[in-house]
Amino acid sequence: MDFEQITDSRETLRPKIFFMEKIKRHWKSVTLGAVVIALFVGWIAKRYWLSDKTPAYLTATVTRADIENSVLAIGTLEAYKQVDVGSRTSGQLKSLKVTRGDIVKKDQLLAEIDPSLQINKLRAAQIEKEILSRDQEEKSANLRYAAWNYQRQQQLLKHDSTSRQAFEEARSKWLALKASVAALQARIRKAQTDVEVAQTDLGFTRITAPIDGEVVGIVTKEGQTVIASQLAPVILKLADMRTMTVKIQVPEADVIRTHPGQTAYFTILGQPKRRFYGKLREVESAPQNFLEEKIGSGSSSQNKDAAVFYNALFDIPNADRQLRIGMTTETHIVLDAARKALIIPTAALSALDAKGNATVRVLSSRNQLQVRKVQVGINNSVKAQILAGLNEGEQVIIGEPNDNDEKS
Repeated sequence: MDFEQITDSRETLRPKIFFMEKIKRHWKSVTLGAVVIALFVGWIAKRYWLSDKTPAYLTATVTRADIENSVLAIGTLEAYKQVDVGSRTSGQLKSLKVTRGDIVKKDQLLAEIDPSLQINKLRAAQIEKEILSRDQEEKSANLRYAAWNYQRQQQLLKHDSTSRQAFEEARSKWLALKASVAALQARIRKAQTDVEVAQTDLGFTRITAPIDGEVVGIVTKEGQTVIASQLAPVILKLADMRTMTVKIQVPEADVIRTHPGQTAYFTILGQPKRRFYGKLREVESAPQNFLEEKIGSGSSSQNKDAAVFYNALFDIPNADRQLRIGMTTETHIVLDAARKALIIPTAALSALDAKGNATVRVLSSRNQLQVRKVQVGINNSVKAQILAGLNEGEQVIIGEPNDNDEKS
């Protein structure tokens, strides 16, 4: 085939090729339009039909866990035994035998007051007693003679061998000496008492430990003068730190639900994850500021608008001595507790009836909504124990669908 024949064949096929390309472009446009329409129809169906059939409820799973209902209160730590060791006699603090932090035993010597004043008082009392004793010996001898003379005058008077005046003089002297000796004996007894008091005061210059414990504070330093005229001045403070007492301030709204024997536990700031357990020993009947009220004022000094708190006490062992006086505690007094109970959020419950029953809405595995009647046990306003009506693993509704989420 020559060149001219080839050129004529291309000219003949050109219209056919152009027609085929035009058909291909047309089908591409149709296909693209169909895809866009399908996507639009799908969005409309999801927005207006499917979303109404399966709303996105907020749900929670029924699980098993421990639950408790408790009274939360703030407390402080005190030593179970704490004693202010003071001086019952006046004088200069001559020496301290201990320092802060020392562990002491009962009757151990802690401090000494200068005994000079007490020694002098004791000597004076002993001398006074001795003087009175010598005086008693002299008057007793005179009394014996006066008694003998009185008896002699009685005999002589019977035989008219003496005068009536001599008899009366002998009798009066005997009675006077008898009364004088009796008064002197009373003064000797008082002198003996003075001696014993002086001996006691001298003993008070040696200050000993009244209990086993730890020296938690030194109030008076060596060389200071203490005056025990009315109140015994405090020398140091002792505390038995082996057992601590938690003093809890319970609000009046909760105190009616607390009583001795209930389990209580607390945490401290230094160990927030460790719980210290005990049992309530006492719940005081009067508010903590009761003793601070004015006596005889005719009205209470307590602000009637102020909150009222009652002290509840329980004890805790402190063998490792990590607990210290004055620490703040976050204390829970357990009212009810259950282990491995069926638990749901309280938000899923309707209002409780008189029998402790409520209703919950359950979402089934097929997204079907069910209303169930359940029996509620412990309810601490956050979680609730379900005694009957639900099974572990089921989904309960705790909130309605969010419209903003649906429109987004």
